[in-house]
Amino acid sequence: MGWFICSLLVIVLLIVWCCADFHLGLYMHKKRWKKRSYPKRKGHLQLITNGSDLFDIYFKDLREAKSSIHILFYIVKNDRFSQVFWDVLMEKAKEGVKVRLLLDWLGSRHVPKKWIRAAHNCGIDIAFCHVPRLPFLIFTLQQRNHRKITIIDDRIGYLGGYNIGKEYIDLDPKLAPWRDYHIRVTGEGISDLQNEFMVDWERARKKKVPVHDGPSVESGEMLHRFYPAEGIGVESHLLKLIDSAKISISIGTPYFIPTEAIMASLEAALKRGVSITVLVPNTADHAIVKEASFRYLRRVLAGGGQVYQFEKGFFHAKVIIVDGKICDIGTANFDRRSILLNHEINCYIYDKTFIADVEQALREDITHSHLMSLEKLKSVGFRVKLKEWLGWIIKDLL
Repeated sequence: MGWFICSLLVIVLLIVWCCADFHLGLYMHKKRWKKRSYPKRKGHLQLITNGSDLFDIYFKDLREAKSSIHILFYIVKNDRFSQVFWDVLMEKAKEGVKVRLLLDWLGSRHVPKKWIRAAHNCGIDIAFCHVPRLPFLIFTLQQRNHRKITIIDDRIGYLGGYNIGKEYIDLDPKLAPWRDYHIRVTGEGISDLQNEFMVDWERARKKKVPVHDGPSVESGEMLHRFYPAEGIGVESHLLKLIDSAKISISIGTPYFIPTEAIMASLEAALKRGVSITVLVPNTADHAIVKEASFRYLRRVLAGGGQVYQFEKGFFHAKVIIVDGKICDIGTANFDRRSILLNHEINCYIYDKTFIADVEQALREDITHSHLMSLEKLKSVGFRVKLKEWLGWIIKDLL
């Protein structure tokens, strides 16, 4: 009996330590955080929704780089497609292009050490960010850098939902075809993307990089603004966006696990007559996340909103459109982790032509989806209910 009590005590102490570590780490993060905001910019934005199309253009831009390549990815895998990505960067470094590659420590943990050594030997600067550390080991383990940013020659930028791995070009049978929204950016906003990259780079390297003026860029016609997030202020920002809606809100996300305040704001929007459409995947890429969304999706359906489950592969896009006037595309999911923990970056777009392209993409995705009903979602089996309950318990960590 003594061993049982000792084991129980150890478990309780471990849970207390984990909770204290996480909340103290979060408190210190908020205390040290400094807000960064950017003005509206003019440029050109191109929506890309297919992995093969994206990486054809992306690799072409990389191969044409003349002076610098700055890349931040959450995930780079250990597979043949990732090897191609690595080879392209090494080729450019050998040509004299300054290449900086920043990877999230957990998301890119499978990158082979021999790749890293080979890249270093070619002159590539590589850093891993968000490495877990004391004194707040649990908190730093949970807070990930989920951004996907590329800046080429200070004049071309990329951001969105795609990472580097075979599933993103439809080579994973379970998740293929992979549906995502990524944007290619040129124009005034490139300096803002560059600044965000350098903030993360200097944190990872723990040293300053000399500031240089990039080349002059053409303005463009599409009005947009970048919004960086580090788990602070995102909720209030989304609340303002939802509360401003008068006609419609469209949300596309792989994980629908909002905070209670955001869920209440959506319900209030439904009550005042706003049409709400939510598009989520039927196929899940992680355990429990699909079932964890059900209690929130029921509330959308109960309020008169529409919920669609994407059937043609895996839907990974992160998009919000309000009244056809504001479009939010980026790296942040519509879940508590992206809102309250992760480092993310989104782009708010105000251009009617671009928004129309996004609306058309969503309409196309809905044709490959089925409309969920409140009755069916209420009558799920015991196994689903168990997953849903577990998802609710650990909703902040999914």
